[in-house]
Amino acid sequence: MADTTMDRCARRIAARRDAAPAPAPTPDDADVRRRFRDGDPDAVRAVYTHFSRPLYSLCRSHLADAEQAKDAVQQTFLQAWRAAPSYDPDRPLAPWLFQIGRRVCIDRFRRERAAAERLDDHERHPALTVAGPSMERSWIVWEVRRAIDELPAAGREIIRLLHLEGYTVEQVAAHLALPIGTVKSRSFRAHRKLVAVLDHLRVPDEALVA
Repeated sequence: MADTTMDRCARRIAARRDAAPAPAPTPDDADVRRRFRDGDPDAVRAVYTHFSRPLYSLCRSHLADAEQAKDAVQQTFLQAWRAAPSYDPDRPLAPWLFQIGRRVCIDRFRRERAAAERLDDHERHPALTVAGPSMERSWIVWEVRRAIDELPAAGREIIRLLHLEGYTVEQVAAHLALPIGTVKSRSFRAHRKLVAVLDHLRVPDEALVA
């Protein structure tokens, strides 16, 4: 039987398909997760390539400085590499890595805050030692203030007056020379945005009854 053009094209397509490289494995593959646990360099590189960008976004949302966020990403992967033997490859990698990343960010925040608030002249004098807020509470306050700072100007000023200065809605309206209805509507929009931005601080229901 004569070899038709259609036959030749079909053979070329099949040959290209057979020669095409297999798709690169991702951390979603159980085999990659197992090899990551065992310290396989290729698996470690695959995990870094897959998760470095989302981890940077996470760290940048918690740390004000971009260089600090980059350092936090590197520290996260270093800690993950050291803790890899204890990782359960039957569980997804993302929650495990992101938990490490959050701890790294909190630790950095604690160290910087402690350094900024240390009074070198008096820190060893017991009569001048005052117990401050817990680190967890300081972290929450810092997160809330950061979220307020990122609000649009109109809503940010209203939230600042209401919650940081203790103004009433009527006092805010008088201070800004705005109708009360405008203050309320801007406050509602600002609060709604804050709820969305600060959702990661919400305590789960099961934690309340534990």
